[in-house]
Amino acid sequence: MKGNNDIAEWIKTEATALGFDACGIARAGFLETEAPALERWLNMNMHGTMQYMENYFDMRLDPRKLLEGAQSVIVLVSNYLPETTLPEKDNFILSKYAYGTDYHFVIRDRMRKLIEGMRVMAGDVAARGFVDSAPVLERAWAARAGLGWIGKNANFIIPRKGSFYFLSVIITDLWLRADTPKATDLCGACRNCIDACPTQAIVAPGVVDARRCISYLTIELRDEIPESFAGQFRDRIFGCDICQDVCPWNRFQKPHTEPLFVPNAELLEMNKHKWHELTLNEYRILFKKSAVKRTKYDGLMRNVRFAVKKNHQEKK
Repeated sequence: MKGNNDIAEWIKTEATALGFDACGIARAGFLETEAPALERWLNMNMHGTMQYMENYFDMRLDPRKLLEGAQSVIVLVSNYLPETTLPEKDNFILSKYAYGTDYHFVIRDRMRKLIEGMRVMAGDVAARGFVDSAPVLERAWAARAGLGWIGKNANFIIPRKGSFYFLSVIITDLWLRADTPKATDLCGACRNCIDACPTQAIVAPGVVDARRCISYLTIELRDEIPESFAGQFRDRIFGCDICQDVCPWNRFQKPHTEPLFVPNAELLEMNKHKWHELTLNEYRILFKKSAVKRTKYDGLMRNVRFAVKKNHQEKK
C-alpha cells in the first residue's frame, strides 16, 4: 500500500491513462464562498423550471453530506471538442457535447475503473463518482483543485486549454494531498460571451439566467418555448455553444481523441428537410445512447419547429 501522497500522484497518472485530460484534488469541506451566490440565484428564480436545483441545498455545498467522512474531492476533466463540427449549411445545430455517445456512459466507465484502482492501491476506501448525477457544484470544485476558473459565461475555463470539457468528481474518504488553486479570473475586460449571446442570458459576469438560455430552453424546459425568443435560436435545436465559440481561450483547445464522442454517419447526413420529417423510430435509431434523448422526441421536434420561427419584426 502506497502513502497518501504517492496515491494522489498515482490517481492523476491513472486518470490520464484512462482517457481523462486533467485531474485535480481539493480538500472536502463547505463551499462558503459559493453558498450566498447560489442562494441569490435560486431566490431570483433564474433556475426556471429546474426544481431539482432547489433540492439538497446543503448537499450542493458540502460533499461530506454526500459521503460520510469525505476528505477529498477528485476532479476529472474530459475533452469533447470535435475535430470538425457537424454540417451547418441547410441544417439545424446540436451542441458539440451531444455529437456522439452520451458522456454519462463514457465517463462513468472511466471513473469506475479509477475507483477500482484506488481500492487496489489504498485498501477498502469509500468513494463515489458523480457525472451530473448528484447535487455537486463541479465548477467550484474544479477551481479549488487548481484547474482553472469560472468564466463570465459561467463555463469552467482551463488556462490555455479552453472550456469544451466535461467535469466529473469522485468524493472519497481518502486523505489526499490537495492542489493549490492557481488560476484567478483571467477573462479580464473581455465580454465576447456576454455580447454574443442572442438571448442576453448572461445577466452578469458568471451569472446565467437559465430562463433565457438556449440550452435550457431546448433541453430542460418541458413547456412551449416563449414566443418572445422566436428568431433568436440561430438554428439551434439542442443546446448552444455560442458563448464558448467566441471565447478567446478556446482557440488553444485541441480536439478530443475519444472515438465514442464522434458522431455517427446518419447524423452527419442530416439536413433541415430530414429533421422536419424525422419519425419517432428514426429518432430512436439516430440517438441511441445519445444525450439528445434527454429532450425526448416530442421536445426535439418542438425545437425544430421553433427554430424556424421568425420574430414579429421580421414578419412585418
